[in-house]
Amino acid sequence: MSSEAILSIRSASRSGPVPLIDLVEQHAAIRGEVQQAVDAVFSSQKFVLGEEVTELEHEIAAYCDARHAIGCASGTDALILALMALDIGPGDEVITSPFTFFATASAIHRVGARPVFADIDPVSFNLDPEAVAAAITPRTRAILPVHLFGRCAEMEPLWRLAVRHGLAIVEDAAQAIGATYRGRHAGVLGTIACFSFFPTKNLGGAGDGGLLTTDDRDLDVRLKRLRVHGDIGRYEHIEVGLNSRLDALQAAVLRVKLRHLENWTEARRANAGRYQERFASENLEEQLVLPAEQSGCRHVYNQYSVRIRDGHRDNVLATLQSQQIGCAIYYARPLHLQPCFAFLGHRAGEFPQAEAAAGEVLSLPIYAELGEARQERVITAVIDAVKEAGRRTITIPFRDATRKAA
Repeated sequence: MSSEAILSIRSASRSGPVPLIDLVEQHAAIRGEVQQAVDAVFSSQKFVLGEEVTELEHEIAAYCDARHAIGCASGTDALILALMALDIGPGDEVITSPFTFFATASAIHRVGARPVFADIDPVSFNLDPEAVAAAITPRTRAILPVHLFGRCAEMEPLWRLAVRHGLAIVEDAAQAIGATYRGRHAGVLGTIACFSFFPTKNLGGAGDGGLLTTDDRDLDVRLKRLRVHGDIGRYEHIEVGLNSRLDALQAAVLRVKLRHLENWTEARRANAGRYQERFASENLEEQLVLPAEQSGCRHVYNQYSVRIRDGHRDNVLATLQSQQIGCAIYYARPLHLQPCFAFLGHRAGEFPQAEAAAGEVLSLPIYAELGEARQERVITAVIDAVKEAGRRTITIPFRDATRKAA
Protein backbone atom coordinates (compact mmCIF):
# COMPACT_ATOMS: atom_id res chain seq x y z
CA MET A 1 0.00 0.00 0.00
CA SER A 2 1.38 3.43 -0.94
CA SER A 3 1.99 6.12 1.68
CA GLU A 4 -0.65 8.30 -0.02
CA ALA A 5 -3.23 5.52 0.24
CA ILE A 6 -2.39 4.97 3.90
CA LEU A 7 -2.81 8.67 4.65
CA SER A 8 -6.13 8.73 2.81
CA ILE A 9 -7.43 5.74 4.78
CA ARG A 10 -6.22 7.25 8.05
CA SER A 11 -8.08 10.46 7.29
CA ALA A 12 -11.29 8.54 6.60
CA SER A 13 -11.13 6.42 9.77
CA ARG A 14 -9.97 8.64 12.61
CA SER A 15 -13.18 8.39 14.59
CA GLY A 16 -15.78 5.84 15.56
CA PRO A 17 -15.37 2.55 17.41
CA VAL A 18 -13.95 -0.55 15.78
CA PRO A 19 -15.62 -3.63 17.31
CA LEU A 20 -13.71 -6.85 17.88
CA ILE A 21 -16.43 -8.56 15.84
CA ASP A 22 -19.57 -7.21 14.17
CA LEU A 23 -22.29 -9.84 13.82
CA VAL A 24 -24.88 -7.20 12.89
CA GLU A 25 -22.94 -6.24 9.78
CA GLN A 26 -22.54 -9.87 8.77
CA HIS A 27 -26.24 -10.56 9.23
CA ALA A 28 -27.29 -7.50 7.23
CA ALA A 29 -25.65 -8.95 4.12
CA ILE A 30 -27.54 -12.27 4.33
CA ARG A 31 -30.71 -11.20 6.15
CA GLY A 32 -33.06 -12.25 3.34
CA GLU A 33 -31.54 -15.72 2.95
CA VAL A 34 -31.65 -16.34 6.69
CA GLN A 35 -35.21 -15.13 7.06
CA GLN A 36 -36.39 -17.35 4.23
CA ALA A 37 -34.69 -20.39 5.80
CA VAL A 38 -36.12 -19.65 9.25
CA ASP A 39 -39.61 -19.08 7.85
CA ALA A 40 -39.46 -22.47 6.16
CA VAL A 41 -38.75 -24.14 9.52
CA PHE A 42 -41.65 -22.32 11.16
CA SER A 43 -43.92 -23.35 8.31
CA SER A 44 -42.93 -26.98 8.79
CA GLN A 45 -43.21 -26.76 12.62
CA LYS A 46 -40.37 -29.33 12.81
CA PHE A 47 -37.96 -27.78 15.27
CA VAL A 48 -35.70 -30.54 16.63
CA LEU A 49 -33.38 -32.65 14.45
CA GLY A 50 -35.21 -33.62 11.26
CA GLU A 51 -34.42 -32.82 7.63
CA GLU A 52 -32.67 -29.48 8.21
CA VAL A 53 -30.22 -31.06 10.64
CA THR A 54 -29.64 -34.07 8.40
CA GLU A 55 -28.90 -31.83 5.41
CA LEU A 56 -26.51 -29.69 7.46
CA GLU A 57 -24.73 -32.84 8.61
CA HIS A 58 -24.32 -34.01 5.01
CA GLU A 59 -23.08 -30.59 3.87
CA ILE A 60 -20.52 -30.17 6.63
CA ALA A 61 -19.32 -33.75 6.23
CA ALA A 62 -18.71 -32.98 2.56
CA TYR A 63 -17.04 -29.67 3.40
CA CYS A 64 -14.63 -31.37 5.83
CA ASP A 65 -14.23 -34.46 3.62
CA ALA A 66 -15.53 -36.63 6.47
CA ARG A 67 -17.73 -39.69 6.09
CA HIS A 68 -20.08 -38.78 8.92
CA ALA A 69 -21.26 -35.68 10.81
CA ILE A 70 -23.44 -35.56 13.91
CA GLY A 71 -25.14 -32.36 15.06
CA CYS A 72 -25.49 -31.63 18.77
CA ALA A 73 -26.44 -28.82 21.13
CA SER A 74 -23.04 -27.14 21.65
CA GLY A 75 -19.32 -27.44 21.15
CA THR A 76 -18.97 -28.43 24.80
CA ASP A 77 -21.46 -31.26 24.33
CA ALA A 78 -19.55 -32.34 21.25
CA LEU A 79 -16.44 -32.84 23.37
CA ILE A 80 -18.37 -34.72 26.07
CA LEU A 81 -20.14 -36.93 23.52
CA ALA A 82 -16.85 -37.74 21.79
CA LEU A 83 -15.28 -38.91 25.05
CA MET A 84 -18.41 -40.88 25.98
CA ALA A 85 -18.43 -42.61 22.60
CA LEU A 86 -14.82 -43.68 23.18
CA ASP A 87 -15.76 -45.11 26.61
CA ILE A 88 -13.41 -42.73 28.40
CA GLY A 89 -14.26 -42.34 32.08
CA PRO A 90 -13.05 -42.74 35.66
CA GLY A 91 -9.46 -43.90 35.95
CA ASP A 92 -8.57 -42.70 32.45
CA GLU A 93 -6.34 -39.79 31.46
CA VAL A 94 -6.68 -37.49 28.46
CA ILE A 95 -3.79 -35.23 27.46
CA THR A 96 -4.67 -31.72 26.35
CA SER A 97 -3.51 -28.12 26.34
CA PRO A 98 -3.63 -25.79 29.35
CA PHE A 99 -3.96 -22.82 26.97
CA THR A 100 -7.46 -23.06 25.53
CA PHE A 101 -11.11 -22.37 26.30
CA PHE A 102 -12.32 -23.98 29.54
CA ALA A 103 -14.61 -26.55 27.87
CA THR A 104 -11.67 -28.52 26.50
CA ALA A 105 -10.63 -29.67 29.96
CA SER A 106 -14.05 -29.50 31.62
CA ALA A 107 -15.38 -32.10 29.17
CA ILE A 108 -12.66 -34.51 30.27
CA HIS A 109 -13.56 -33.91 33.90
CA ARG A 110 -17.29 -34.25 33.17
CA VAL A 111 -16.90 -37.85 31.99
CA GLY A 112 -14.91 -38.68 35.12
CA ALA A 113 -11.48 -38.80 33.49
CA ARG A 114 -8.43 -36.77 34.50
CA PRO A 115 -7.20 -33.87 32.36
CA VAL A 116 -3.44 -34.16 31.92
CA PHE A 117 -1.88 -30.97 30.62
CA ALA A 118 1.08 -30.73 28.28
CA ASP A 119 2.77 -27.44 27.44
CA ILE A 120 2.31 -25.61 24.16
CA ASP A 121 4.57 -24.61 21.32
CA PRO A 122 5.22 -20.85 21.66
CA VAL A 123 4.78 -20.14 17.95
CA SER A 124 1.56 -22.02 17.17
CA PHE A 125 -0.01 -21.86 20.68
CA ASN A 126 -0.91 -25.53 20.10
CA LEU A 127 0.24 -28.68 21.90
CA ASP A 128 3.96 -29.38 21.85
CA PRO A 129 4.23 -33.01 20.67
CA GLU A 130 7.36 -33.59 22.78
CA ALA A 131 5.48 -32.46 25.87
CA VAL A 132 2.62 -34.80 24.95
CA ALA A 133 5.02 -37.73 24.62
CA ALA A 134 6.42 -37.00 28.09
CA ALA A 135 2.90 -36.90 29.59
CA ILE A 136 1.77 -40.35 28.39
CA THR A 137 1.21 -42.94 31.13
CA PRO A 138 -0.39 -46.41 31.22
CA ARG A 139 -3.68 -44.64 32.07
CA THR A 140 -3.66 -42.39 28.98
CA ARG A 141 -6.58 -43.13 26.67
CA ALA A 142 -6.64 -40.17 24.30
CA ILE A 143 -4.91 -37.02 23.10
CA LEU A 144 -7.13 -33.94 22.73
CA PRO A 145 -5.29 -31.37 20.59
CA VAL A 146 -6.84 -27.93 20.12
CA HIS A 147 -6.59 -26.16 16.76
CA LEU A 148 -6.33 -22.84 18.56
CA PHE A 149 -7.32 -19.55 16.91
CA GLY A 150 -7.90 -21.37 13.60
CA ARG A 151 -4.46 -22.97 13.11
CA CYS A 152 -4.25 -26.75 13.08
CA ALA A 153 -2.08 -28.44 15.67
CA GLU A 154 1.06 -30.24 14.50
CA MET A 155 -0.67 -33.56 13.91
CA GLU A 156 1.89 -35.90 12.36
CA PRO A 157 3.88 -36.53 15.56
CA LEU A 158 0.61 -36.88 17.46
CA TRP A 159 -0.54 -39.52 14.97
CA ARG A 160 2.70 -41.44 15.57
CA LEU A 161 2.23 -41.27 19.34
CA ALA A 162 -1.39 -42.38 19.04
CA VAL A 163 -0.46 -45.42 16.96
CA ARG A 164 2.49 -46.34 19.19
CA HIS A 165 0.44 -46.20 22.39
CA GLY A 166 -2.99 -47.23 21.10
CA LEU A 167 -4.61 -43.86 21.78
CA ALA A 168 -7.60 -42.08 20.28
CA ILE A 169 -7.29 -38.51 19.02
CA VAL A 170 -10.18 -36.12 19.64
CA GLU A 171 -9.77 -32.85 17.73
CA ASP A 172 -11.04 -29.71 19.41
CA ALA A 173 -11.78 -27.93 16.13
CA ALA A 174 -14.20 -25.43 17.67
CA GLN A 175 -12.21 -22.52 16.23
CA ALA A 176 -10.98 -24.19 13.08
CA ILE A 177 -13.70 -25.06 10.58
CA GLY A 178 -12.12 -24.74 7.14
CA ALA A 179 -8.55 -24.98 8.43
CA THR A 180 -6.28 -27.53 6.78
CA TYR A 181 -3.19 -29.52 7.73
CA ARG A 182 -1.11 -30.74 4.79
CA GLY A 183 -4.13 -30.75 2.52
CA ARG A 184 -6.51 -32.42 4.99
CA HIS A 185 -9.30 -30.56 6.73
CA ALA A 186 -9.76 -30.09 10.44
CA GLY A 187 -12.40 -32.68 11.17
CA VAL A 188 -10.60 -35.65 9.62
CA LEU A 189 -7.30 -35.41 11.51
CA GLY A 190 -8.28 -37.69 14.38
CA THR A 191 -10.72 -40.34 15.56
CA ILE A 192 -13.47 -37.79 16.23
CA ALA A 193 -13.52 -34.00 15.74
CA CYS A 194 -15.63 -31.48 17.63
CA PHE A 195 -16.95 -28.17 16.27
CA SER A 196 -18.74 -25.25 17.87
CA PHE A 197 -21.29 -22.97 16.22
CA PHE A 198 -21.24 -20.32 18.94
CA PRO A 199 -22.25 -17.04 17.22
CA THR A 200 -18.73 -15.56 17.19
CA LYS A 201 -17.16 -18.56 15.46
CA ASN A 202 -16.23 -18.37 11.77
CA LEU A 203 -19.39 -20.41 11.15
CA GLY A 204 -21.68 -19.16 13.90
CA GLY A 205 -25.32 -19.88 14.54
CA ALA A 206 -28.09 -17.87 16.17
CA GLY A 207 -27.26 -19.37 19.56
CA ASP A 208 -25.50 -22.48 20.78
CA GLY A 209 -24.85 -25.43 18.51
CA GLY A 210 -22.19 -28.04 17.85
CA LEU A 211 -21.24 -30.91 15.60
CA LEU A 212 -18.92 -33.92 15.48
CA THR A 213 -17.27 -35.55 12.48
CA THR A 214 -15.80 -39.03 12.17
CA ASP A 215 -14.89 -41.55 9.51
CA ASP A 216 -15.88 -44.46 11.79
CA ARG A 217 -19.39 -45.79 11.04
CA ASP A 218 -19.78 -47.42 14.47
CA LEU A 219 -18.88 -44.16 16.22
CA ASP A 220 -21.35 -42.30 14.00
CA VAL A 221 -24.14 -44.65 15.06
CA ARG A 222 -23.23 -44.40 18.73
CA LEU A 223 -22.88 -40.62 18.74
CA LYS A 224 -26.31 -40.23 17.16
CA ARG A 225 -27.67 -42.49 19.89
CA LEU A 226 -25.86 -40.77 22.73
CA ARG A 227 -27.22 -37.34 21.74
CA VAL A 228 -30.81 -38.60 22.31
CA HIS A 229 -30.47 -40.20 25.75
CA GLY A 230 -29.07 -43.47 24.37
CA ASP A 231 -32.40 -44.20 22.64
CA ILE A 232 -32.44 -46.65 19.72
CA GLY A 233 -36.09 -45.89 18.97
CA ARG A 234 -39.48 -46.42 20.54
CA TYR A 235 -38.14 -45.30 23.93
CA GLU A 236 -35.69 -48.18 24.22
CA HIS A 237 -32.53 -46.90 25.91
CA ILE A 238 -29.52 -49.19 25.74
CA GLU A 239 -27.20 -46.71 27.47
CA VAL A 240 -27.44 -43.40 29.28
CA GLY A 241 -26.72 -40.52 26.95
CA LEU A 242 -27.43 -36.79 26.87
CA ASN A 243 -30.19 -34.55 25.62
CA SER A 244 -28.00 -32.80 23.05
CA ARG A 245 -30.01 -32.34 19.90
CA LEU A 246 -29.33 -29.61 17.35
CA ASP A 247 -32.36 -27.41 16.66
CA ALA A 248 -33.69 -27.24 13.12
CA LEU A 249 -33.69 -23.43 13.34
CA GLN A 250 -29.97 -23.44 14.07
CA ALA A 251 -29.35 -25.88 11.25
CA ALA A 252 -31.30 -23.72 8.81
CA VAL A 253 -29.28 -20.63 9.72
CA LEU A 254 -26.01 -22.55 9.54
CA ARG A 255 -26.84 -23.99 6.12
CA VAL A 256 -27.22 -20.44 4.79
CA LYS A 257 -23.99 -19.31 6.39
CA LEU A 258 -22.08 -22.36 5.20
CA ARG A 259 -22.61 -21.16 1.61
CA HIS A 260 -20.68 -17.98 2.50
CA LEU A 261 -18.00 -19.54 4.70
CA GLU A 262 -15.26 -19.78 2.08
CA ASN A 263 -15.64 -16.11 1.10
CA TRP A 264 -15.61 -15.05 4.76
CA THR A 265 -12.55 -17.20 5.40
CA GLU A 266 -10.63 -15.69 2.50
CA ALA A 267 -11.60 -12.20 3.71
CA ARG A 268 -10.23 -13.05 7.16
CA ARG A 269 -7.03 -14.31 5.58
CA ALA A 270 -6.74 -11.11 3.52
CA ASN A 271 -7.14 -9.07 6.70
CA ALA A 272 -4.45 -11.17 8.35
CA GLY A 273 -2.18 -10.57 5.38
CA ARG A 274 -2.59 -6.79 5.71
CA TYR A 275 -1.79 -6.97 9.41
CA GLN A 276 1.33 -9.03 8.69
CA GLU A 277 2.55 -6.65 5.99
CA ARG A 278 1.93 -3.44 7.91
CA PHE A 279 3.24 -4.62 11.28
CA ALA A 280 6.30 -6.21 9.72
CA SER A 281 7.18 -2.91 8.04
CA GLU A 282 7.48 -1.20 11.45
CA ASN A 283 10.41 -3.33 12.68
CA LEU A 284 8.72 -4.15 15.97
CA GLU A 285 9.71 -7.83 16.06
CA GLU A 286 11.12 -7.59 19.57
CA GLN A 287 7.94 -6.11 21.03
CA LEU A 288 5.18 -7.40 18.73
CA VAL A 289 5.18 -11.06 17.68
CA LEU A 290 2.79 -11.91 14.85
CA PRO A 291 0.91 -15.19 14.30
CA ALA A 292 2.75 -17.51 11.95
CA GLU A 293 1.37 -19.43 8.99
CA GLN A 294 2.16 -23.13 8.87
CA SER A 295 3.75 -24.31 5.63
CA GLY A 296 1.33 -26.37 3.55
CA CYS A 297 -1.60 -25.54 5.82
CA ARG A 298 -4.43 -23.00 5.95
CA HIS A 299 -4.99 -20.81 8.99
CA VAL A 300 -8.59 -19.55 9.18
CA TYR A 301 -8.04 -16.87 11.86
CA ASN A 302 -10.94 -17.32 14.22
CA GLN A 303 -8.74 -14.93 16.18
CA TYR A 304 -5.79 -12.83 15.05
CA SER A 305 -3.68 -13.08 18.19
CA VAL A 306 -0.39 -11.24 18.57
CA ARG A 307 2.07 -11.43 21.46
CA ILE A 308 3.16 -8.23 23.16
CA ARG A 309 6.48 -8.72 24.96
CA ASP A 310 8.16 -7.22 28.01
CA GLY A 311 5.06 -7.13 30.20
CA HIS A 312 3.39 -4.38 28.15
CA ARG A 313 0.31 -6.30 26.98
CA ASP A 314 -2.04 -4.79 29.55
CA ASN A 315 -0.78 -1.27 28.80
CA VAL A 316 -1.47 -1.77 25.09
CA LEU A 317 -4.87 -3.29 25.87
CA ALA A 318 -5.85 -0.27 27.98
CA THR A 319 -4.70 2.15 25.29
CA LEU A 320 -6.71 0.40 22.56
CA GLN A 321 -9.80 0.22 24.75
CA SER A 322 -9.54 3.94 25.49
CA GLN A 323 -9.65 4.54 21.72
CA GLN A 324 -12.64 2.20 21.26
CA ILE A 325 -10.57 -0.36 19.36
CA GLY A 326 -11.99 -3.82 19.92
CA CYS A 327 -9.51 -6.28 21.40
CA ALA A 328 -9.56 -9.17 23.87
CA ILE A 329 -7.35 -11.59 25.76
CA TYR A 330 -7.77 -15.27 24.87
CA TYR A 331 -6.90 -16.65 27.43
CA ALA A 332 -5.81 -14.72 30.51
CA ARG A 333 -5.43 -17.67 32.89
CA PRO A 334 -4.16 -21.11 31.83
CA LEU A 335 -6.39 -24.02 32.78
CA HIS A 336 -3.92 -25.60 35.20
CA LEU A 337 -4.19 -22.44 37.33
CA GLN A 338 -7.99 -22.30 37.33
CA PRO A 339 -9.37 -22.60 40.88
CA CYS A 340 -11.70 -25.47 39.96
CA PHE A 341 -8.72 -27.57 38.89
CA ALA A 342 -6.71 -26.95 42.06
CA PHE A 343 -7.27 -30.61 43.01
CA LEU A 344 -4.93 -31.58 40.16
CA GLY A 345 -2.10 -30.11 42.21
CA HIS A 346 -0.50 -27.85 39.61
CA ARG A 347 1.56 -24.79 40.45
CA ALA A 348 2.61 -21.68 38.53
CA GLY A 349 5.73 -22.39 36.52
CA GLU A 350 4.84 -25.96 35.52
CA PHE A 351 3.81 -25.03 31.96
CA PRO A 352 5.96 -21.98 31.22
CA GLN A 353 5.02 -21.57 27.56
CA ALA A 354 1.29 -21.57 28.32
CA GLU A 355 1.81 -19.12 31.17
CA ALA A 356 3.95 -16.82 29.03
CA ALA A 357 1.32 -16.83 26.28
CA ALA A 358 -1.43 -16.01 28.78
CA GLY A 359 0.52 -12.94 29.84
CA GLU A 360 1.29 -11.73 26.31
CA VAL A 361 -1.53 -12.55 23.86
CA LEU A 362 -3.91 -9.94 22.51
CA SER A 363 -6.51 -10.58 19.81
CA LEU A 364 -7.38 -7.89 17.26
CA PRO A 365 -10.41 -7.49 14.93
CA ILE A 366 -10.21 -9.92 12.01
CA TYR A 367 -13.86 -10.43 10.93
CA ALA A 368 -14.59 -10.54 7.21
CA GLU A 369 -16.46 -7.22 7.07
CA LEU A 370 -13.72 -5.23 8.85
CA GLY A 371 -12.61 -3.32 5.74
CA GLU A 372 -9.31 -1.55 5.10
CA ALA A 373 -10.26 1.79 6.65
CA ARG A 374 -11.17 0.37 10.03
CA GLN A 375 -8.28 -2.05 9.89
CA GLU A 376 -5.85 0.79 9.26
CA ARG A 377 -7.19 2.52 12.35
CA VAL A 378 -6.49 -0.66 14.36
CA ILE A 379 -3.00 -0.97 12.88
CA THR A 380 -2.09 2.64 13.59
CA ALA A 381 -3.40 2.42 17.16
CA VAL A 382 -1.51 -0.82 17.85
CA ILE A 383 1.77 0.50 16.43
CA ASP A 384 1.52 3.71 18.43
CA ALA A 385 0.56 1.86 21.63
CA VAL A 386 3.38 -0.69 21.30
CA LYS A 387 5.96 2.01 20.64
CA GLU A 388 4.73 4.06 23.59
CA ALA A 389 4.78 1.00 25.85
CA GLY A 390 8.32 0.26 24.72
CA ARG A 391 9.42 3.59 26.11
CA ARG A 392 8.32 2.51 29.57
CA THR A 393 10.33 0.32 31.90
CA ILE A 394 7.56 -1.16 34.07
CA THR A 395 7.23 -4.93 33.75
CA ILE A 396 3.92 -6.52 34.76
CA PRO A 397 4.43 -9.93 36.43
CA PHE A 398 2.37 -12.82 35.07
CA ARG A 399 0.44 -13.07 38.33
CA ASP A 400 -0.76 -9.46 38.16
CA ALA A 401 -1.54 -9.62 34.45
CA THR A 402 -3.87 -12.58 34.83
CA ARG A 403 -5.60 -11.11 37.86
CA LYS A 404 -6.34 -7.84 36.07
CA ALA A 405 -7.63 -9.59 32.95
CA ALA A 406 -9.68 -12.27 34.68
